[in-house]
Amino acid sequence: MTTAAAPAAPRTHRLAVAAWFFLQGLIFSSWASRIPAIQQRMGFSDATLGLLLLAIPLGQLPSLPLTGWLIHKYGSRHTAIAGAALYSLSLVGLGWAEGPWLLVPCLVAFGFASNLMNISINTQAVGVEALYEKPIMASFHGVWSLAGFTGALIGTAMIGWGVLPEFHFLLITGLVAAGALLTSGALLPHAAADDEEQPAFVMPDRTLLGLGAIAFCALICEGAMFDWSGVYFKKVVHAEKAWVGAGYTAFMSTMALGRFGADRLTARLGSKRVIQLSGMLTAFGLLVAVLFPTLITAVLGFMLVGFGTSSVVPLVYSAAGRSTVMPAGMALAAVSTIGFLGFLVGPPIIGIVAGATSLRVSYALIAVMGVCVAAVASRVKL
Repeated sequence: MTTAAAPAAPRTHRLAVAAWFFLQGLIFSSWASRIPAIQQRMGFSDATLGLLLLAIPLGQLPSLPLTGWLIHKYGSRHTAIAGAALYSLSLVGLGWAEGPWLLVPCLVAFGFASNLMNISINTQAVGVEALYEKPIMASFHGVWSLAGFTGALIGTAMIGWGVLPEFHFLLITGLVAAGALLTSGALLPHAAADDEEQPAFVMPDRTLLGLGAIAFCALICEGAMFDWSGVYFKKVVHAEKAWVGAGYTAFMSTMALGRFGADRLTARLGSKRVIQLSGMLTAFGLLVAVLFPTLITAVLGFMLVGFGTSSVVPLVYSAAGRSTVMPAGMALAAVSTIGFLGFLVGPPIIGIVAGATSLRVSYALIAVMGVCVAAVASRVKL
């Protein structure tokens, strides 16, 4: 007599999904750490590099609705595996590309695969969170942030040792392949979030549109910190060269720390209250940096922004994954699409406003987005 294999414990699934968040973050940060080397090798100006990097969002946009459909059709586990394979292989292509005619297609594929892996792994996280019946989504995103630090450290070591990007990326791809092989079997075979009974294509309801609006405002703030923090510290704070990156480091550190504490806070206060507090904290931190642009106060302000932005997107994804009108993968894709537009348009808007007025005015405008996060959260069912 044969017996069916016992299902894996929730903790096993949680560790596996966390490992995949780490792998995803490792791929992204490895690429980011070698952008200057690739720029120098190909002789691109800053303006040319900026135009070429637009290929990544061009790849991301079409992947958003398609990923939701693939998850609905084949499940988040299989979609995640396909996404990881394409993501790591496109990373190798970026390292070996000899010119823009090869770099651009690889960047498009890299952007496409990033969302393929991101949405499917977040769908897995929604499924694991359902097993635990308590908030754990933010901790997964905290693991992604830790992977960002790890990838940056590895990249720094590779640069110091004189390792070329192509061999660096081959090493990362090997690590990702090994990690995926070891943990893919422990991913949820069919997450509760992969609901086959719901129709694949449904218009987002008011709640999902509201969640998308929160993500839109939050990701405008994140985009401002990612792309403009160094410029702000250089031109507004007038930090010495060694301290130009202090704001970005402060922001990333508290974002990672905040994500590991957000789940416990959410369990006590609820998602709505945490998102409201996060939005106001983001706005307050930005205003501190705007009104008092000295090194110490700006670093403190950016630390507050890191805490403020840390939990918003994970909580929004968690709420979207619990949608009753759309499959989780489709709901996550819908919310991600709206939020991604904020990440895409935010940095250019900052540049346009800064050109017409000043960078301090731009950051004051971004502070308004933090207030909008709190305001919209008060009107959305969470």
